[in-house]
Amino acid sequence: MLGVLLFGLTNSMGLALAALGFSFVFGISGIANFAYGAFYLLGGFITYILLNSAGLPYWISAVISMVIVFFLGTFIYKAAIQRIRGAMLSEVIVTMGLGVTIIEVLRWSGYVKHNQYLPSFLPGSIMIGGIGIEYQRLVIVGIGAILFFLLWLLTRYTKIGLALRAMAQDELTALSLGINNDRIAMLAMGIGSLLAVVAALAIIPLGLLNIEGAYEILIFALAVGVLGGLGSTTGIIVGAFVLGYTQSIASTVLGPKWMMVVTFLAIVLVLLIKPSGIFGKQKELEERV
Repeated sequence: MLGVLLFGLTNSMGLALAALGFSFVFGISGIANFAYGAFYLLGGFITYILLNSAGLPYWISAVISMVIVFFLGTFIYKAAIQRIRGAMLSEVIVTMGLGVTIIEVLRWSGYVKHNQYLPSFLPGSIMIGGIGIEYQRLVIVGIGAILFFLLWLLTRYTKIGLALRAMAQDELTALSLGINNDRIAMLAMGIGSLLAVVAALAIIPLGLLNIEGAYEILIFALAVGVLGGLGSTTGIIVGAFVLGYTQSIASTVLGPKWMMVVTFLAIVLVLLIKPSGIFGKQKELEERV
């Protein structure tokens, strides 16, 4: 029981961290960034190359990868998404196409192999109530809590953050007040891409750096967002904990292979019962009709 509680907590915070960047971009600009998994993989890949081939220290490699992916996210918005913004299906197709291209180019390059891994922030483990748990899992809990707190501070006590909130609440009103919506949406895309790298650096050390991880993280981000409500910070946290503990229980009772099944079932059930998610702000079907 204690094991389920502990691993459920760390799994939930990992899911919240994985979904944060995706939900942030959607909440600010309404863009469903399906290249999110590619940014996640690319951030881990760049860090690995700088660390092992260039011989740079880990933290310098991590910061460089964050900066590169941040500017890649802003460039993709400026070069592609800005032209089609507001046409959601086109946004999904373009971001998915770009994401798959990045992922498959990395696969084709042969640099991403099955035996690669990123080092943990804190190697080793600790015993809690007779249950062994890696320090890295506890680090994920800490990073997740810090990031949510920093974003809360950003969106309430800085000019840029207030502009982000204004656009998220009512873009037309924000425009009438002189806020450049494209610039804010581009910034949100960059921040969301950077958050994908942070998630990669925290989560990948628990496993391997591989291509499949890019697709898995996108599925988990979507599942948490759909469950809790895309664009809602509270929804992301609640959705992550509901899904995280459900996955932990399913893994303990039925086996690890059922974790992905539970994830897809959560998406289907929530879409059938409450399409906007638990704390979602999108209109329900009866309101749209």
